Amino acid sequence: MKGGNYTSLGTYSGINAGGNVAVAGKMSLGKSIKMYLTIFILTTCIYMALYQYHISREPFAASEVVKPPLYIITPTYRRPEQLAELTRLGYTLKHVVNLLWLVIEDANKTNPLVGHTLDRIGVPYEYMVAPMPEKYKQTKKAKPRGVSNRNRGLEYLREHATEGVLYFADDDNTYDISIFEQMRYISKVAMWPVGLVTKTGVSSPIIQAGKLVGYYDGWIGGRKYPVDMAGFAVSVKFLKERPNAQMPFKPGYEEDGFLRSLAPLDDAEIELLADECRDILTWHTQTKKNAPAQALNRTRYKNTNLEHIDRLLVRP
Repeated sequence: MKGGNYTSLGTYSGINAGGNVAVAGKMSLGKSIKMYLTIFILTTCIYMALYQYHISREPFAASEVVKPPLYIITPTYRRPEQLAELTRLGYTLKHVVNLLWLVIEDANKTNPLVGHTLDRIGVPYEYMVAPMPEKYKQTKKAKPRGVSNRNRGLEYLREHATEGVLYFADDDNTYDISIFEQMRYISKVAMWPVGLVTKTGVSSPIIQAGKLVGYYDGWIGGRKYPVDMAGFAVSVKFLKERPNAQMPFKPGYEEDGFLRSLAPLDDAEIELLADECRDILTWHTQTKKNAPAQALNRTRYKNTNLEHIDRLLVRP
C-alpha cells in the first residue's frame, strides 16, 4: 500500500515537475524575447532621434542649395541648320541647373518641329515668336537679325522675373558650361573673352593690374563696348532698374547699343569672369551654311520612311 502510494505519488510528482519546468522555460523565453525586442526598439528610436538631430544641424548639401536662376535668351530663325543647332545648344544647357531657356523665333507663328525638339531635349523653356519689323526685312543693307527676338526676351523678363541673370546665347555658338555657373552670381554686368571672332581670333576686354582698361577686337567701329554678344551677361535686377534698356536695330552695334542703354554703368562695376579674362569659355563657332534640301520624289519614295524625314527638312 505504501509502496503503491509512494510509486503513485512519485509518478504524479514527476509529471508535474516536468510540466512546470517546460512552462517556466517557455515563460522565461517569452520574457527574454520581449525584453530583447523592447531593447531593440528603444535603441532604434534613440538612434533615429540622434540621427535626425545630427541631420538638422548639418548645412544643406551643395546640390540642395537653390541657386540664382539663369535666363538664356536664344534668337532663332528657320533654316536648314536650325534644329541641329538648337539640339546642340539644348544639350549643353541641360547640364545647368535652375535655368529657363527663352527660345524666340523670327517668325509670325511657332513651328511645331521646333516645339517638338525643345520638348525632346527636356530643358525648361518658353517658346515665343518675334518677327523682324517689315521695314528692316525690305532693306538691301545688312539686316539687324535677332534684335526683335532679344528685345522680346527682355520684355518677358520685365514681366516675369525678379532676380537672376540674363544671357544672350546664340544657337550657333559653343559654350563651356562653367561660364554659366560663373555668371550666375554677378551683381550688375559681367564680361569675358569670346573666341573665333574676326581677324584677331578673339574679342576680349583688356585687363591690366586687375582693371578694365580697354577692348581687343578685330573691329572697334567707334563702339564704346566693342564686345561679342556671347561675351557678357546682365543681372535681371540691374536690367529692371533701367526700364528703357533695349537693343537697337542697328547692325554691328547691337551689343554696344544695349550696353549703353544700361547707363549709368561704370567700368569699375563690370565684373571680369573666365579667370579675369585670361581664359576662353565661349566661342563664336558658327555652323557651315547648307543649301536647302532638294525636293523629294514622292512617287518613287511613296510609303517609305523618307516621307517622314522630309517633314524635318527646310525647302527653298
